[in-house]
Amino acid sequence: MRNVSLYLDVDGVICPFGAAGITDWGSPWRTSDAGLLEVKYAGELVDSLNTLSITPGLRCVWLTSWEEMAPEYLCPAIGLAGRTWPVLASDGQAGGEGWWKLQALQRDIEASAPDRAVWIDDQLNFEAEARAWASVLGTRLLLISPHPRRGLSRAELDAVRAFV
Repeated sequence: MRNVSLYLDVDGVICPFGAAGITDWGSPWRTSDAGLLEVKYAGELVDSLNTLSITPGLRCVWLTSWEEMAPEYLCPAIGLAGRTWPVLASDGQAGGEGWWKLQALQRDIEASAPDRAVWIDDQLNFEAEARAWASVLGTRLLLISPHPRRGLSRAELDAVRAFV
């Protein structure tokens, strides 16, 4: 049986910054009011994440500065079935030393002990400490760092599916 955790960011991944034109999925960006702000997203990405999230042995986890607002506001606004996913929080570390997301992920991996994990965050290409730590885990961890203005692409999601 698989035991894989998928850690997912929102901004720059599900909802790109300044999205315009056509999505990588070949359709126009959709716009929705997420309660606090308007977000743009690819409907096909949301549908694909919903399908992926029901994979046996896959545990989806929010790892985003949205924290509890992701399941509470974003999910109903865009139709993402992530309202029951666990949320890793900064616990006040966002302004401290080191990247709070790396620290939260490390704690969660230690506690949940997945066989493998996927971490999707547009900031990963800019976080040397996170990449160095990931290299220690080798093939047990897949890092995906989407372009922040494009969000998670079809090819990147295909890589996640293959890994899971």
